[in-house]
Amino acid sequence: MNESKEEKKKPAHASGKEKLPEKKIKKYLRIFWALVIIPFLLAFLLVWTVSMGWFGSLPKIEDLQNPQINLATEIFSADGKILGKYYAENRVNVKYKDLSPYLVNGLIATEDARFIDHSGIDLRGLFRVLFRTVLGGDQSGGGGSTLSQQLAKMLFPREKNQSKIQLAVRKIKEWIIAARLERQYTKEEILTMYINKFDFINLAVGIKSAAKIYFNTTPDSLKIEQAAMLVGMCKNPALFNPLRRPDTTQQRRNVVLGQMVKYGYLPENKFDSLKILPLGINFQQEDHNLGLAPYLREYLRDNFMVKWCQENPKPDGTQYDVYRDGLKIYTTIDSRMQRYAEQAVEQHMKEVQERFSKECKQKKNAPFDWRVTKEEINSIMTSSVHRTDRYRNLKAQGLSKEEIEKSFDTPTPMRVFSWKGEFDTTMTPMDSIRYYKTFLRSSFMSMDPHTGYIKAWVGGINYKHFKYDQVKTSRRQVGSTFKPIVYALAIMEGWSPCQKIPNVPVTFEIPDQPPWTPANSSEEKYNGKMLTLQFALALSINAITAYIMKQFGPEPVVQLARRLGITAPMDAVPSLCLGTAEISLYEMVGAMSTFANKGTRIEPTFVTRIEDKQGRVLADFPPQSQEVMDEEKAYIMIQLMKGVVQYGTGVRLRYRYKLMQPMAGKTGTTQNHSDGWFMGITPDLVSGAWVGGEDRSIHFSGLDEGQGASMALPIFAYYMQKIYADKKLNFYQGDFEKPAKKISIEMDCDKYNKGIEQGSGGGEDPDDDSF
Repeated sequence: MNESKEEKKKPAHASGKEKLPEKKIKKYLRIFWALVIIPFLLAFLLVWTVSMGWFGSLPKIEDLQNPQINLATEIFSADGKILGKYYAENRVNVKYKDLSPYLVNGLIATEDARFIDHSGIDLRGLFRVLFRTVLGGDQSGGGGSTLSQQLAKMLFPREKNQSKIQLAVRKIKEWIIAARLERQYTKEEILTMYINKFDFINLAVGIKSAAKIYFNTTPDSLKIEQAAMLVGMCKNPALFNPLRRPDTTQQRRNVVLGQMVKYGYLPENKFDSLKILPLGINFQQEDHNLGLAPYLREYLRDNFMVKWCQENPKPDGTQYDVYRDGLKIYTTIDSRMQRYAEQAVEQHMKEVQERFSKECKQKKNAPFDWRVTKEEINSIMTSSVHRTDRYRNLKAQGLSKEEIEKSFDTPTPMRVFSWKGEFDTTMTPMDSIRYYKTFLRSSFMSMDPHTGYIKAWVGGINYKHFKYDQVKTSRRQVGSTFKPIVYALAIMEGWSPCQKIPNVPVTFEIPDQPPWTPANSSEEKYNGKMLTLQFALALSINAITAYIMKQFGPEPVVQLARRLGITAPMDAVPSLCLGTAEISLYEMVGAMSTFANKGTRIEPTFVTRIEDKQGRVLADFPPQSQEVMDEEKAYIMIQLMKGVVQYGTGVRLRYRYKLMQPMAGKTGTTQNHSDGWFMGITPDLVSGAWVGGEDRSIHFSGLDEGQGASMALPIFAYYMQKIYADKKLNFYQGDFEKPAKKISIEMDCDKYNKGIEQGSGGGEDPDDDSF
């Protein structure tokens, strides 16, 4: 009995039954730790297998060291301005030092607050996403991706239409890539790569393009509110598009500013004043049709760079890609002079087009000459149709001739050009072709005759609507602008500018052809008189030019033209002296530059060097030169051509445009005044202008409006007015330099010109070349 009581007093744990709960606890503990550890082991195993490439390959070290990023090729002016770009993506990289600190701080505060501390993966951020966003359903918790992970996603994009398992594996790959990026690059490099890679939409790829397109500034000059807006776009640029959703974008910008306050990058009181500011967008549309020198940029892309890339492969043997390799092309163009040239062309062409449009209203065949037959017009229009992209596309689709004709006769909505601005209308494609023929075309080029550097290149009146380049690609009859080449041959043979020639008809006997006698188009009062070479060139007397040609023959004239750099086809025939050859403006300006460069012909140059994306020089382009005549003869030619401006066909430069600086020049007008030319020469600048219709049958009816002095000379005048007025350019306005050696040829022709009434009609006499 006593023993039973004692047994009852024993503690419960002393009995044999207390061991069972202890076993269960251990079992539960093992299960608990298994549930905790095994997922981590499995996760580790999964990450390890992914890193080993069991679930698909990962980028190699070489890929991380040299990620494939499409970089735009930039075209620079001589004064350091960006003229344009060629790109698959409009991206130009910048360095970390070129980033605004507001941009860096805003990006870290908003996208990755612990960016400086983690090694590519932010575990705290991942757990926040797991417990707060996934389990707690709080979508305001933000994402868990670090900047390094986001960069990994941009550098090595995901495939589309992946399953959930594939997406999970892909996420792990991005973790691994992010960690490897962290080992490969510094924090500054990763942040810079991210902001250079990000697509801010509206053709703003990378921070440099974004700063330019949205605010017309550079990344280092971004204001704090501007930087905050761009950082805000990084969350979702389509949603936070400042052009389409400015209010939403402003709210997002303020979120970024708030994050900067939270992490100590911005004082609270400053935030209160910044958050009420408007976005302040200064949108700069990125369009290859816009900007300075579009015709030059297109010639560079479609001709020059194509050839250069073919002839200059990379070290690995592949070709450079102007759309992706981030080349830098440095041109000779001066952005200020280019702007003045484009303004001068626009200013004059608006004026001349107004006069031409009034005349067209009275023409039965407008814009064609009234003498052009319907059959000829149909032929011209058919040729024009065949040159259009529409025709080529329809033909490539296999449409029949009848179907194509029907397409061109079907009214179509379109946006068309006018000098008062573009406007929407509906017309048939055939009518639109004829409509565009009513606009006179123009081109202008200006170069430094001593270096060969082209300073301005205007290939047409509007690149968007008239893409054909009239500077280098087009060739037109040059008329009297060719005459100085004929005169130069005489001067090189020892003739004096004061030598007198009888102004009488000159007849050429041509085998198997009727005799040819060029006629003077005007100035009949000088017929039969003895005229000096200087006076004859100033008034562009055809008979005197023909006389010189007859003395030396056509072949030496062609040879001299070749030495002056003219490569266009030229027949060695007598009519060449009046400019029957079709030559580009590019070659004519280059040829005239020889006279201003003391007799040394220098090749017109528009590119100085090409660099790769690291700034290594890939090619230099020094101008090529060749002596054509001695300095004395070149100086005499300048003095001859000065007469054109002083009292000849170009005298309106003096009395109408008030250009009193020393200059030489030559007007040119082709048969039926289809082409108007002017070549202007100053000591340090040689420029040329051309104006005409798309077809030679499109022109003014009379010489008063159709001569070169009316059609082309004003462009040169407006241009030089702007050049001389720009004090920053500080352009030389002195006289041409005389040769050090005393000139052996008579130069003072005043005493020989006695009895000749100079400057008749104020120098307005046309120089139409009737062939």
